[in-house]
Amino acid sequence: MDDIDRQILAELQVAGRLTVTELADRVRLSAGPCHRRLRELERIKVITGYRAVVDPAAVGLGFEVLVNVTMEREDSTTIREFETALVEVPEVRHAERLFGDPDYLLRVATKDLAGFAALRDEKLAALPGVQRLTSTIVMKRIVEDRPLPVGRGTGTTRTRSRGRQ
Repeated sequence: MDDIDRQILAELQVAGRLTVTELADRVRLSAGPCHRRLRELERIKVITGYRAVVDPAAVGLGFEVLVNVTMEREDSTTIREFETALVEVPEVRHAERLFGDPDYLLRVATKDLAGFAALRDEKLAALPGVQRLTSTIVMKRIVEDRPLPVGRGTGTTRTRSRGRQ
């Protein structure tokens, strides 16, 4: 990956709906070479997809909770069963397996506290191998969906002002 590929990634992380022509202009390429680079980044799975970012509150899911999960056992069968069942819980927006304690960190979204209580008691606590759940209500998001720092050298990206998107 060279500097132009990194510029393409930086631009798309900030404004994913750019046309190839707009993207080419921002990275100072003609449309053809820019398009070829973009398709190659997609082909080799550097770019894994495109999506709309939806405001959870606008769709009635503005109550977010971080849930620490401690497992009763950590054998491969229990872990596999837990992770397979966890994928089927649509309120889980993000899940990570961790080294140390806790074993998992989940970010869940529900309508309100009552919705979370039901989710916790009826679905999360019933997942295979769960020993303990510890929950923390999210008060405010400070950093969310920040672009990866794909810039060369300094580890930072050059981003354009919001007005040019």
